Amino acid sequence: MRVWIMAAALALAATPAGAETVRASVESGVLAGEATDRARIFRSIPYAAPPVGPLRWAPPQAPQPWTGARPAVEAGPSCPQPMREDGAPNAGGANGPMSEDCLQLNVFAPLAKPGAKPGAKPAPVMVWIHGGSHRTGAGWVYDGQNFARDGVVLVAINYRLGPLGYFAHPALTKAALSMKGGAKAPLGSYGLMDQIAALKWVQRNIAAFGGDPTNVTVFGESAGGMSTLALLAAPDAKGLFQKAIIQSGGGWFEPGSLAAQEKVGVAAAEKLGLPAKATVAQLRAVPTETLIAQIDGDFGPFPDGRLLPRTATQAFAAGAEIDVPMIIGWNNGEDSLLGGPGGGARFAASLPPMARAFYEEAAAEGDEALGRAVFTDRVFGAPARWIAGQGADGAPVFLYHFSYVGDRFRRMLTRAHHAAEIQYVFEYWGRRTPDSVVSDEDRAMATLMHGCWVAFARAGAPACKDQAWPAYDPVSDQLLEFGSETGVRQGFSRRQFDALEQFTLPTLALPAP
Repeated sequence: MRVWIMAAALALAATPAGAETVRASVESGVLAGEATDRARIFRSIPYAAPPVGPLRWAPPQAPQPWTGARPAVEAGPSCPQPMREDGAPNAGGANGPMSEDCLQLNVFAPLAKPGAKPGAKPAPVMVWIHGGSHRTGAGWVYDGQNFARDGVVLVAINYRLGPLGYFAHPALTKAALSMKGGAKAPLGSYGLMDQIAALKWVQRNIAAFGGDPTNVTVFGESAGGMSTLALLAAPDAKGLFQKAIIQSGGGWFEPGSLAAQEKVGVAAAEKLGLPAKATVAQLRAVPTETLIAQIDGDFGPFPDGRLLPRTATQAFAAGAEIDVPMIIGWNNGEDSLLGGPGGGARFAASLPPMARAFYEEAAAEGDEALGRAVFTDRVFGAPARWIAGQGADGAPVFLYHFSYVGDRFRRMLTRAHHAAEIQYVFEYWGRRTPDSVVSDEDRAMATLMHGCWVAFARAGAPACKDQAWPAYDPVSDQLLEFGSETGVRQGFSRRQFDALEQFTLPTLALPAP
């Protein structure tokens, strides 16, 4: 099933004129960033070599060093992706220049405290993986200054997208096998390889910004949440982070294989006019704009038997995931991904008749309401609860449901759409939202949710002021709802989620218990 995943367009805030220049020294050289009243900011830092020429569809390589101080004030380019012709942000919030030379990250670090002694306790680190259906978006879209203000080093990364980020072809496999160590070379999920490379860069360099490489939280929304789940299933990612947050990342993924993806790649190459037995050189000679315009599909991490031995779903079912404290949850209006009127009815047409027996209220409203209710639960809600249950016997897992609708949206919306929670997590409204339309109630929700995330990054437990948030236990089946009345809920949609598990899990090729 195709699911278009969009990210909220939290565009980067403008930096005040006359900001102070600040420097940091990393493995490749010196960076010249800037300081605002909340953070030290370093943008467009290369964490890997440009993936161009012979490095297109290859694992990321070490960045090249530079001499002198590299300017780190302006945002770098987005990775190649479909852009709007009018220059407005696309579904992933990105606009402006693009380049295959895009493996860069931004760092938002706390300001140096006056009189701080050398060797002071390092800050927790959070690494943000943007959403956008694995085909749009960019790390520069997100402003991490409020995390830095609260003592967290926030890192926002770019990674390869679409057919440049997730692509397999027999010629690429053959070329990898012919290289030294090729039998174990990762294949296909180049965007996921980039994320691992960025996390390794953090391990080597984050101390230069005051961050603690032994206290890293990886978190992401939508495609970024799916990527976080894939990282939890990737053996090469073990030890690179100590906590994880999955926002609207699902959890139930169809079984896949390298061989299946190679067939998809061959068909895509033939669509471009290449022969069935196209060579690596022929593939890499295709112009970037042609690839982005003509190769479409459901992009994202897939098992290759190397980087990903199995899907994240299969890893959690087998108890083979990286065992770290987690937060996982979803929004009550994820059906916004179905588009406008008619999207729910089209989805309902694919449902078995028995779905009506478990969604009586929605079914009574008609196929549009039924399809939207089942979509939200099948793709996001039930998988999130299942992941929480699978992980509950290890490190603590905290399950949430987000239903808060911003004050300014209530005349138009009754549910929190996909990606709506991001602005509350970042406690930042974006450059296109004037403060005058943000209510005190909105600010209170942002303060609460942002504080939960910061506390989790610090200590692995979301201490949320006076709001209790118990770790998930399948018996008590509790979650925290962030809504007009925030609080702990027990047995949330249990009957529907249980039914979805019964009918969906047998289709995911899970290991025998």
